[in-house]
Amino acid sequence: MRTISLLFFSNIFMTFAWYWHLKDKGIPIWKAIIISWGIAFFEYCLTVPANRIGFASGFNGFQLKIIQEIITLVIFSFFAVLYLKEPFHWKYLVSFAFILGAVYFAFRK
Repeated sequence: MRTISLLFFSNIFMTFAWYWHLKDKGIPIWKAIIISWGIAFFEYCLTVPANRIGFASGFNGFQLKIIQEIITLVIFSFFAVLYLKEPFHWKYLVSFAFILGAVYFAFRK
């Protein structure tokens, strides 16, 4: 559970680091890069321990990456709707369902 919590919070930082500047098109790209790197530092401070803890507790590399991608999709969905003000279409829900199918097969014994 600690791994998933750390990945959850790291993905919040990652989402902001990668996408916050899309809303403010007036900021120079070099500033966006520097600010994003500053935000991403905190993401790494959480992601690296999350993956180490997860790997030590029995997840393999593939499973850790799949968990991270699912968390990323959930967080980005909220970010896109709430921060970027983008509509959430039904086709995204169908896409997520297919990805959840991939998760099922990745964790199947």
